[in-house]
Amino acid sequence: MENGNFVYKGWKCNGFLALTLIFVGLALGVCAIVFGAQRIDAGLAFGVGPVVIGSVWCLCMLICMAGFMLLEPNEARVMVFFGKYKGTFYETGYWWVNPFMSAKQISIRARNLNVDPIKVNDKTGNPIMIGLVLVWKIKRDDIYKAVFEIDAPTTAGQTGVSASARMNILENFVGVQSDAALRQVAGCYAYDNNGVKDDELTLRSNSEAINDQLEHTLNERLAMAGIEVVEARINYLAYAPEIAAVMLRRQQADAIIAAREKIVEGAVSMVKMALDKLAEGGVIELDDDKKAAMISNLMVVLCGDDTAQPVVNTGTLNM
Repeated sequence: MENGNFVYKGWKCNGFLALTLIFVGLALGVCAIVFGAQRIDAGLAFGVGPVVIGSVWCLCMLICMAGFMLLEPNEARVMVFFGKYKGTFYETGYWWVNPFMSAKQISIRARNLNVDPIKVNDKTGNPIMIGLVLVWKIKRDDIYKAVFEIDAPTTAGQTGVSASARMNILENFVGVQSDAALRQVAGCYAYDNNGVKDDELTLRSNSEAINDQLEHTLNERLAMAGIEVVEARINYLAYAPEIAAVMLRRQQADAIIAAREKIVEGAVSMVKMALDKLAEGGVIELDDDKKAAMISNLMVVLCGDDTAQPVVNTGTLNM
C-alpha cells in the first residue's frame, strides 16, 4: 500500500466540533490550576496535584491545536505519520486529525506554462525558433508520485517543504521536460514542405497533428511525476534570425514561380479556346504560320507584366 496512492482512512473529526472540545478542555484545565492554586494558598492538602494535572491537560490541549487543517476544492493533503505514508486526504472542509500527523498540502488545480521560444534544428537541419504553451495539473489518483517521486537539489533531504516550494519544484520539472519534448518533436519534422515529400507532416502545415504528438510525448515524460498534460500547443514558430532573410527570399521566389505557372496555364487555355472557337465558327482560316504568330502575340499579351499596347492592322493579313 505504501508504493501507491490511496485514500486516507484514519481517524478524523469535524474541525468545529474538535475546536469546541479543545476550548472546553482548556477551560477545565485552567479551572483545575486555579482550584489547586487556591488550595495551596490556603495551606490545604491536595493542592499541587490539581495544578500539575491541569497544566499537563492544558499542554495536551495546546498540542491538539496543531491537528486542524482546511481543505478547499481541488486540494489534497498527503498524510504522513513519522515518515510512513498513511493516505491522501481529499474531503473539503475544516477537519481535525492526529496532531502528530504531517499533512503535506498539494494543489490539483490546472496550471499554465509558457515555454519561451528555443532554437532547434528541424528534420532538414534548418535552425528554427519554436515555443510552447501547455496546461498541466496533478492527477487526482497520482498525488503520491507528485510528492514522493520528484525532488530538487535545493530541497533534497528536507522534510518541511512548503506547499509553494513543492509546486515550484513540479513546475520546474514540467518546464525542463517540456523543453526536452519540444526539441524531440521539432527534430522529427521539417519546417515546411521544401526538401520533403508533399504528403509528409510539417510543423507549419500540420499544426494539429504536431500538437497531438507533442501532447502524447509530454504525457509520457511526465507520467512518472503523476502529472497530466491537459493541452499543449505550439505558440511560436519561425526560422532562426540567421537564415530568416534567406528563407523569406526563397518563399517569395516560390510564390512568384507558382503565380507564373498559374498565369501561363491560364494563358495556354485561353489561346486554345480562341483557336477552337475560330475553327468551329469558320470565321477565318489560319495556316500554321499565322497560328504561330497569333499564339505568340496572345501569350505576350496574357503573360506580360505591363499592359499591352495593341497595333491595329488596317491592311490585309499578308501585309
